[in-house]
Amino acid sequence: MNNPYVPLLVLMGIAMVLALGGVAASAVIGPKRYNRAKLDAYECGIEPTPQAAGGGRFPVKYYLVAMTFIIFDIEVVFLYPWAVDFSTLAMFGLVAMLSFLALITVPFVYEWRRGGFEWD
Repeated sequence: MNNPYVPLLVLMGIAMVLALGGVAASAVIGPKRYNRAKLDAYECGIEPTPQAAGGGRFPVKYYLVAMTFIIFDIEVVFLYPWAVDFSTLAMFGLVAMLSFLALITVPFVYEWRRGGFEWD
C-alpha cells in the first residue's frame, strides 16, 4: 500500500476540513447584528439606485475591465513557469512563448480599439 497519491488525498482532506471548519466557526461564533445597511446590496458606499424595469444593461467598460484582468492573469500564469525553466526549454520554449505573446496581443488590440484603456 505504497500509493503516491495518499499524501495528496490527505492534504486535500485537511484543506477541506479547515475550509468548512472556518465557515462553520464564523457562522457560529460571529456577531449577528443585522441592520438595513448590511442587508442591502453594496455599491461602493452609495445608496443603491432602483433598476430599470427590464433590468438595465451594464456598460461595455465593465466587461472590458474584466477582460483586461483575465488577459493579464492568463499571461502571468503562462509566463511565470516559462521564465523559471527558460534554460531547459531553449529554442522551443522561446518560439512557443513568442507565439503565445503574439496571440495574446489580439485581445489587447481589440480592447484598445474599443476604448478600454481610456479611463474618463
